[in-house]
This record gives sequence, C-alpha cells and structure tokens, in this order.
Amino acid sequence: MQASDAENAASAGTAEARLPLSGVRVVDVGTFLAGPYAASILGEFGAEILKVEHPIAGDPMRRFGVPTKRHDATLAWLSEARNRKSVTLDLRQEQGVALFLRLVAKCDVLVENFRPGTLEGWGITTERLREANPGLVVLRVSGYGQSGPYRRRPGFSHIAHAFSGLSYLAGFPGETPVVPGTSPLGDYVSGLYGAIGILIALRHKQKTGRGQVIDLGTYEAVFRILDELAPAYGLYGKVREAEGSGSYVAVPHGHFRTRDGKWVAIATTTQKMFERFCHVMERPDLLSPALYGEQAKRLAAREEVNALVTEWAASMDRDELMRRCIEGEVPVGKLNSIADIFEDEHFQARGNLTEVEAEGIGPVTVPCVVPRMSETPGRITNLGPPLGNATYEVMNGLLGLNADEIAALRKKRIL
Repeated sequence: MQASDAENAASAGTAEARLPLSGVRVVDVGTFLAGPYAASILGEFGAEILKVEHPIAGDPMRRFGVPTKRHDATLAWLSEARNRKSVTLDLRQEQGVALFLRLVAKCDVLVENFRPGTLEGWGITTERLREANPGLVVLRVSGYGQSGPYRRRPGFSHIAHAFSGLSYLAGFPGETPVVPGTSPLGDYVSGLYGAIGILIALRHKQKTGRGQVIDLGTYEAVFRILDELAPAYGLYGKVREAEGSGSYVAVPHGHFRTRDGKWVAIATTTQKMFERFCHVMERPDLLSPALYGEQAKRLAAREEVNALVTEWAASMDRDELMRRCIEGEVPVGKLNSIADIFEDEHFQARGNLTEVEAEGIGPVTVPCVVPRMSETPGRITNLGPPLGNATYEVMNGLLGLNADEIAALRKKRIL
C-alpha cells in the first residue's frame, strides 16, 4: 500500500525535526558567496534560511556564472543558494529597515558580508540589532575585517588569495604567480570558518542567552591554512617561494604525465613512501645513501629525482602506472577533470554528486552535502530559489502583515 500525501508529509516533517539545527532561523542578507556559504552549511543540517534580497535586482550572484533558462538563476546561484527561501526587502528605505529589524527579532542568526559601514549607512547598527534581539548571533564577513586601516577596501576571493600570501606560492619559480585554481577558495574557506563561528556562538547563547558578533576577514581565513609559513619566517626568516606542482618538504611530490598524455599526482611524503616508490619503479638502487636514500640529499637533488620520475611515468600509460603504484601502496591519484569525476566509481559510490529538481529548469546535478553524518545526515531541500518566492509567506506568516499591507509595500517597491 502506498503512503498517503499526508503520511509522506508527516514523515518528512519528522525527519526535518531530527536534523541538529532544526529550529534555528537564519537571515542571510549577504551577497555572492563568503557569508552566504556559511548559511548554506547551516541550512543543509536543518536551519531555516531566509535570504533577504533587493526586490528589483536580488543577489548579484543570480547573474554570476553559467546562465540557465531561468532569468534569475545561474548554475552558481542554483548550487550555492540551496535550502533557502527568498524574501525581497529594500534595506535602503526606512520602512524596509523597520521590517528587517522585526524579522531579525524572530531569528537566531544574521549573516552579512557587505563592506564595513554599509549596514550602518542604512541605519542597521549593532546597537539596533542588539536592541531588536539581544540573543542575535551576527556573522560579518568582509575582505579585510571590521577594523584595521584597510577595512573599507573592497575585497573578493582573488584579492584575499593575493593578500594572504597564497597566490605568492602558486605557479612555477620565476614565472607570473597564478590563480590557485579557478574556484573562489577564499570565499568558501571564509564560509567554513563563519559556520564554525556561528555554531560556537549559538553554544554560548545556549549557556548565557546572549548573542555576539563574529568578525571575519576573507584574507584571514586563507592565511590561517598556510601551515608553517608564518613560524618559518618568524623563527628563521625563511620566505617560501613558488614551487610549481611540487612540495618543499618532499620529493617526488608532484604531477607527472604518462605515455598516453594523461596526468597523475604522486606524493611520497614520508621516507617509507619513498622506499615503496623506488621498489615500484624497480629502482631500489635509488635508496642508496650515496644517491637519494636520505631525505636531505633527496631534497637537495629535487630536479634530478623529478627527472627520473618524469621519465618513468612517460614510459607507460596512466592505468598501468596507477595499477603499479596502488599495488605498491604508493599514494597516487588521477588529475581529474569534471568529466572524469562524473564517471568515477568512487565519486558515485560515495554519492558526492546529487541531482536536485530546480524550479523552472528541471534536474540539476550539484555537489552533495559535506560532511557525512552517521546519525543526522544533511539534505538539500531545494536549489537557489526564484526571487521573492517566500516574501508573502514570511511577511504574512512570520511578521503578521495582512494582504493589503503587503500589496502596499510592493507598490512602494519596499518588497
């Protein structure tokens, strides 16, 4: 017997209630990616995300990336604005600010990533937010943070990569530094740190009833993941330079082309890994202390070692090289294109790609939820919503405005 619609809805509601962040309501008033990505993570694990957007233009990210047949949604918007309800509200008008403060009063978290001073310029100060909701957790992401001499400078992920020191390390020695991948890594890392900060602040609120402000500069999030870069300079004055596809701490540790024109990544990070790799290459003689058996000598002869591995890799097709390394327990991986990823059995087995119905477009494949939780797995309820799809629901159901009031606000373009 098939379950009724009511039974299915009840079951879905019960599953939703089991999610760890069920009952947490977030107002996302950010644009593009850094702040909103933090909200996306919370939304995947049960938080209700209300995306507040300008009633005419909406979030600029709606027009960023590959377009779709829906005029208000690129593929980037669909993927990264997942699990949201869109509420239109003009924060540049006094009535819009008043409604926004009423909305904030009914929420747990506010996420914004405007340039410092922007919200204040609209009359949305920390004091007014605290007055509206003393328990409000506020995540503020900007290029350089809310303080310091550069605070008012505009910032994007590309600038954060440069300013933090990451781009200086990207590329080959003596050549133009490159963008470290085409992904806006700084925005995503900022979103991760932002989500962590929100969860910490919610825990504090649970204990004390008090909210707080989380101040995060995008460059700071990138700088924090640059391992020993700071202590190596502070203690020894060492300035790490670009090293191409290699690593300053290990060799061979890079990208190598095989006979069939494909690429693999090989990482012999430890002495044990190098020993195994020499046996895979059928070159145990390389382990001699007179050659490359000692790490210090190996690192000093980096170009010689890499040349040997390059020649070896070019002598066989990628599948054969992969087989030998895997059997020899040497860390190796394909350099996958997205086409390779869609076909890869491991990506498929792990469910790293999922197909979600996008309103007005149809099924769209997007990256699935991370991390994988054994008891409370996250979910994707919807992809990036149409502009204003939940305005009436929120204004009427949450703030108590009647149909005439909402119509009047729409006429003034406040909604």
